[in-house]
Amino acid sequence: MAITSANQLELLQTAEAVAREKMIEPELVIEAMEDSLARAAKSRYGAEMDIRVKIDRKTGNATFTRVRTVVEDELVENYQAEFTRDQAKPYFEAQRDPANFWSREGERLADYAGGPQIGDIFQEQVPPVELGRIAAQSAKQVILQRVREAERDRQYEEFKDRANTIINGVVKREEYGNIIVDVGRGEAILRRNEKIGRESYRPNDRIRAFVKDVRRESRGPQIFLSRTDPQFMAELFKMEVPEIYDGIIDIKAVARDPGSRAKIAVISYDNSIDPVGACVGMRGSRVQAVVGELQGEKIDIIPWNEDQATFLVNALQPAEVTKVVFDEEANKIEVVVPDEQLSLAIGRRGQNVRLASQLTGLDIDILTEEEESKRRQAEFNARTKLFMEALDLDEFFAQLLVAEGFTDLEEVAYVDQDELLTIEGVDEGTAEELQARARDVLEARNKAALDNARALGVEDSLVEFEGLTPQMIEALAKDDIKTLEDFATCADWELAGGWTTVDGQRVKDDGLLEAFDVSLEEAQNLIMTARVSLGWVDPAELEETVEETEENDVEAGA
Repeated sequence: MAITSANQLELLQTAEAVAREKMIEPELVIEAMEDSLARAAKSRYGAEMDIRVKIDRKTGNATFTRVRTVVEDELVENYQAEFTRDQAKPYFEAQRDPANFWSREGERLADYAGGPQIGDIFQEQVPPVELGRIAAQSAKQVILQRVREAERDRQYEEFKDRANTIINGVVKREEYGNIIVDVGRGEAILRRNEKIGRESYRPNDRIRAFVKDVRRESRGPQIFLSRTDPQFMAELFKMEVPEIYDGIIDIKAVARDPGSRAKIAVISYDNSIDPVGACVGMRGSRVQAVVGELQGEKIDIIPWNEDQATFLVNALQPAEVTKVVFDEEANKIEVVVPDEQLSLAIGRRGQNVRLASQLTGLDIDILTEEEESKRRQAEFNARTKLFMEALDLDEFFAQLLVAEGFTDLEEVAYVDQDELLTIEGVDEGTAEELQARARDVLEARNKAALDNARALGVEDSLVEFEGLTPQMIEALAKDDIKTLEDFATCADWELAGGWTTVDGQRVKDDGLLEAFDVSLEEAQNLIMTARVSLGWVDPAELEETVEETEENDVEAGA
């Protein structure tokens, strides 16, 4: 088949028809045709030639051009597409027309002045090719491939901006428990672990889901849906509650046990609007619409509060809370409830407290009033015994110290003496004696811990490192950390402890220095100080990093 005047216009008509069918730009189809014709021409004239095809967008006329580039003499590799300045001169002189010469900047050479330069391009028209059956089939494959790529790019561009939104579709089929959904100009997948409970679908069923992710892959854009994602419920409320859509009410947090129960925290920026009441709606109409979409999932709507303790009390509803103790360093909170409220606070299979923990981002321990009383009494007795044995005090005097808030020997040894004098019956002499005894005990303990650490093989580099107590050094030695280099290679969580999520459950990682109340930030500072002292880290670079982090924190806060 030749490119003749009879089928020139047919090229444009075919391009427009394909573009309309695939909903892509006609220009992309024409470019694919130019590429396919150029490949067919190379098969005729030679694969090493640089053959380019240009189709006139108005007439459909296809122009075949051979292109050669002027390069340095020693850099010529492909003699069909490159030539030297001396080789280029005869072509130019023979035609006496610079119209076929182009500079490397893309400007047509106005005159011969100085002859062709390195980087200049020479082009000449060649006769159109006859497309045989094989060449025509190859050209068709090139066009189809380019069209498919353009279609995939269009689909990705269309759906990438729809991530984190709700989309409606029609079920096409089920594959190994995964649902393939027709979403208009593409297909999406709802994996079986993203479905609510045991819900099932049949072909042609309508479905509403949350676009969790859109990825560009070689086989085309992959659209992943979810009906279990907490944000799916948040988006449903946004659709049902105009105040949320308008920004008057804000959803601060969502926690879900898909298909069973959920908690959602909301806040109103208008004092005249009750956020909980607005989300519930008249006679529960708004929340029931969301519940119906989520297969009957029970939803607790909770007022959000900046005070974490207050927010937690709200999150544990319907259980009543009598006391909250918050540990900021450990990001942990203890909640005390009446004995008869314990099962309600925990919920069936721990559901209520688990959702409250997800909603607040806190690790929650729930105690009954009786358990808390027993624990407080046990702590009181343990501290009393500590002071009696270590300081050689009678029970009454030891109890006085505990009642005044002293918890360990360090507090007694190094507290301002005036604080001891506030205790009834304690004068200056008694206070001095108490502190002297506490310091003697601490010094003896430190010496014993240090001797034990040295016996385990701890080197002076770790002993002399500022920031570690003898007891800490002993604990590190027991875990085979015996040099400053060993310490510098530790991770912060190895020292301070932390939490790891395994199979959706939070698992506690015990830290080597966790018993000494070393926080994650303190562990980071100790490790970095060790690395600086060893020369592993440049202090100037570390200071720049700290400054950048602080600036980013300020910008994020702003």
